[in-house]
Amino acid sequence: MANDLLSGAAQPDAYDASSIEVLEGLEPVRKRPGMYIGGTDERALHHLVAEVLDNSMDEAVAGHANRIEVEMHGDGSVTIRDNGRGIPVDPHPKFPDKSALEVILCTLHAGGKFSGKSYETSGGLHGVGISVVNALSDHLRVEVARNKLLYAQEFSRGIPQGSVTEVGQAPNRRGTSVTFHPDAEIFGKLRLKPARLFKMVRSKAYLFSGVEIRWKSAIDDGETPPEARFHFPGGLADYLTETLGQAATYADRPFAGKVSFKDRFNTPGSVEWAINWTPSRDGFIQSYCNTVPTPEGGTHEAGFWAAILKGIRAYGELASNRKAANITREDLMAGGCALVSCFIREPEFVGQTKDRLATSDAARLVEGAVRDHFDNWLAADTKSAGAILDFLVLRAEERLKRRQEKETARKSATKKLRLPGKLVDCTLSARDGTEIFIVEGDSAGGSAKMARDRKTQALLPLRGKILNVLGAASSKMSQNAEISDLCQALGVGMGSKFRLDDLRYDKIIIMTDADVDGAHIASLLMTFFFSQMRPLIDGGHLYLACPPLYRLTQGANRVYCLDEAERDAWLAKGLGGKGKIDVSRFKGLGEMDAKDLKETTMHPASRKLIRVSIDDDEPGETDDLVDRLMGKRPEKRFEYITDNARFVEELDV
Repeated sequence: MANDLLSGAAQPDAYDASSIEVLEGLEPVRKRPGMYIGGTDERALHHLVAEVLDNSMDEAVAGHANRIEVEMHGDGSVTIRDNGRGIPVDPHPKFPDKSALEVILCTLHAGGKFSGKSYETSGGLHGVGISVVNALSDHLRVEVARNKLLYAQEFSRGIPQGSVTEVGQAPNRRGTSVTFHPDAEIFGKLRLKPARLFKMVRSKAYLFSGVEIRWKSAIDDGETPPEARFHFPGGLADYLTETLGQAATYADRPFAGKVSFKDRFNTPGSVEWAINWTPSRDGFIQSYCNTVPTPEGGTHEAGFWAAILKGIRAYGELASNRKAANITREDLMAGGCALVSCFIREPEFVGQTKDRLATSDAARLVEGAVRDHFDNWLAADTKSAGAILDFLVLRAEERLKRRQEKETARKSATKKLRLPGKLVDCTLSARDGTEIFIVEGDSAGGSAKMARDRKTQALLPLRGKILNVLGAASSKMSQNAEISDLCQALGVGMGSKFRLDDLRYDKIIIMTDADVDGAHIASLLMTFFFSQMRPLIDGGHLYLACPPLYRLTQGANRVYCLDEAERDAWLAKGLGGKGKIDVSRFKGLGEMDAKDLKETTMHPASRKLIRVSIDDDEPGETDDLVDRLMGKRPEKRFEYITDNARFVEELDV
């Protein structure tokens, strides 16, 4: 009887055609929201508003709208209206039984921005923004005013709640209105914050002088006005002046301007910029492409700094100041407060959340547009130019002096320090350009030792998992062998004794296996650095390596994949050769030979690194999250797991 039951029933681990899931419509978005908005955290939640707002901004930049309204409601929903052309509501040629509105809202990669005919430049490119917002909202309503008629359609979690309907006459109205409420099934207890949205809305108004944005909020958070109106004819120059406030500056007026690429390079687009230098605060740069913030910079930033650097060096040469040749981009950014906004056709971003611009032509276009104007500005205002040059030369001299002192200190420290025996140090004595890989276990350390660049790359193997330092007594930390070895290798102390200038390496790279144990070790190390060496993270010195999970081989062709999604994508399109594709899965770094490890994870030209950073917008939230996940109170961990367990899709155990 038992044998009959076993033979007739499906085995628990059976893998056949029925095991293959086919996700249709917007199901992939709800299944893996992180692929589309970068996660399910607070940043991702507010990114939903940015996606809808960007569509309205695209209408304004294209010359079809001059007013946008953003309204927060008491129930946590948001309405974004514009007076643009309005989303088309007539039947779609490819889907005659559906309106274009429904196709746009319910289909990934559907929109009017692929060909460039409807929008010369736009922030939305992939045709997924508004459909992703629809998929991740428990309720969304779109109203469209076109041809003096008002149409409406409602959705829930990406599913239409009826067809588009004609609501009535709208003789004095045109454009699109989108109201949506983020789905608690996706974002849990998170709520949109008025202050964060207010800041987003204001920055958008600065980016395009031809638009007026009106703000309204029914939520009183004690710091955000209930109503406001933003319209800045001066654009980024106004933005920079307001940002710097009463701070002293080396130039009476910022170097600001706007250039059309069509006039200069016969290509669509433009760039606008504003920059000034001040001794009163640290420098910063905020960059945008097609009104989309690019917090990680990109090619437009590179082009801008190249123009400024070449311009100031050329001016120094004309002024017979030989020391100007020592100025670097680092010196420019020391007290340089800059805003850069470019509009280009079909930009390439890194990721759907568009944090970094990758369009190679942007560097050339921005540099060419800014350079001549900067040369003319320096020549026309010799007083400001002289003050800025003197400041930058002084910064360069201080930087070179610090480097010389560090090199001397590092050489003497290397002689005096009792470095841990298992540290495989690099030969370069200067800190700049050096990096240390923290690896788990001796087996991974063996492969890494053969794969490294002996001149610049050091290795420190750790045995097992280090102590969870959050809440641990200082005496326990100081007695922990792994932590002691780590501090000695880095040349720094912990907590109040930490000095960033004593750091022996420019980059600290955590390199662990791509599994649960590796992730745990990485989280323990990040907790240690966050709680005991926070300036190291703030200074941009901490990184995570990204070892691949898979290697695909087809004849002479070889491809490495970070995860299953990338593996499946390559398998679907092939490697360009003939024959069977062999798939190898790396269970750990120790299984990778030196050639694989060097090519995928350690060589600067081909590897991928993730820089560990802390969200400046909400600094307190990072402390709270670390405490909840890594602190001593298990009830906080349980509460977080309970709130977020439904987001877990796969476990690698």
